Amino acid sequence: MNPILVRPLCALIMTLSTAASVAADGMKVDAATRSSIVSGLAQAIDEQYVFPDKAKLVVKRLEAKEKSGAYADISTMEELATALTADLHEPTRDLHLRVRVSAQPLPEIAPEPTPEMEKMMLAYYKASNFGVRKIETLPGNIGYIDLRMFASVDAAKDTIGAAMQVVADTDALIVDLRANGGGDPQTVAFMSSYLFDKRTHLNDMLWRQDGRRESFWTQDEVPGKRFGGQKKIYVLTSKKTFSGAEEFSYNMQQLKRGTLVGETTGGGAHPGGMHRLHPHVSVFIPTGRAINPISKSNWEGTGVIPDVPVAADDALRTAERLALTALLQQPRDAMHADLLRKRLAEVGKQGKAG
Repeated sequence: MNPILVRPLCALIMTLSTAASVAADGMKVDAATRSSIVSGLAQAIDEQYVFPDKAKLVVKRLEAKEKSGAYADISTMEELATALTADLHEPTRDLHLRVRVSAQPLPEIAPEPTPEMEKMMLAYYKASNFGVRKIETLPGNIGYIDLRMFASVDAAKDTIGAAMQVVADTDALIVDLRANGGGDPQTVAFMSSYLFDKRTHLNDMLWRQDGRRESFWTQDEVPGKRFGGQKKIYVLTSKKTFSGAEEFSYNMQQLKRGTLVGETTGGGAHPGGMHRLHPHVSVFIPTGRAINPISKSNWEGTGVIPDVPVAADDALRTAERLALTALLQQPRDAMHADLLRKRLAEVGKQGKAG
């Protein structure tokens, strides 16, 4: 199964299982079920985890803990998931690795999404406007996009493209990823295509299964007008910025295309897929790793470090101030300069009031 194809489905299942986690808190687990989940988890990690050497360490730890009776006093599914997640993180420090519990029965992870799952995914994406929470033009002709996910590119490209048309003629752009937990790298590449003037190499993914290296580039052509590769871009980040949103941020930083403002991100650079361990228990297993063509590395474990570190709540105001200051260096005319100075003063007062 191609992890790129199933990642949107996995993200949806993870979201649904997270939403149901409170209701799942009291689900009991007996010894036989617990043992089955632990052994199934060990096998899945051994066969699929991106780093085979670390996979062996995880398996060894899980088997030792089970043999010693460390899980024997665990009585609920939620407690077991918490304990297993901690044991997955100990040898790997991989924040993508996580065992989840769902009060609702989880579907089998098929080689390809079923029509029913595709319908569910589309409904989920539509309900969240394909991740686009807000688009506006701030005073001073600064574009602003609040993007909460990188939804599957086939579903999201019309909405993402439309959003980019709204900001195409702004003088600077702020992309707010403070609440973005990631998504499809194809969508990262699609949106990035509006921000460069020529075809640009963004990122690579190296997959364990067949050693395949998958490259992601901006597109030669996009629907509508590009924002372009010369005007300034500011990317807002927080501790909640994760996975595909971190890729977008890291790409922009490495390519020196954007200024990152906010907090160091979550630190998850290993994409993968869901594996069902039980009708109510699943694990997300990273099966690949990002390799940036410039740094030859990624942000796993460290997060993406912003260029301008500020608290997440102050990131938008800070980015707006940076954009206004930069635009004031080359105003179109005296009237434009007055407008920029007035807005800059207003933003400064907001900071003092806060």
